[in-house]
Amino acid sequence: MATMTTSRQPSDDRQRALDAAIAQIERSFGKGSLMRLGQQEQAIEIETISTGSLGLDIALGVGGLPRGRVVEIYGPESSGKT
Repeated sequence: MATMTTSRQPSDDRQRALDAAIAQIERSFGKGSLMRLGQQEQAIEIETISTGSLGLDIALGVGGLPRGRVVEIYGPESSGKT
């Protein structure tokens, strides 16, 4: 039985397309609009308001809710949004 191994490294064409898409999003929505999982550095300093939940503040990636921006919280009924 033959096994097939796949490389996790994107091809050059795929990487170029990804870089172009990221550049387009950052031009349209500003630097810092995308975050990579596991990336610890912040592209820009964002003033935030703490949610009061350390776990949620960390999960949001900037330490709370960004000040001066619209934030929508949604989920199923009775899921604890309030």
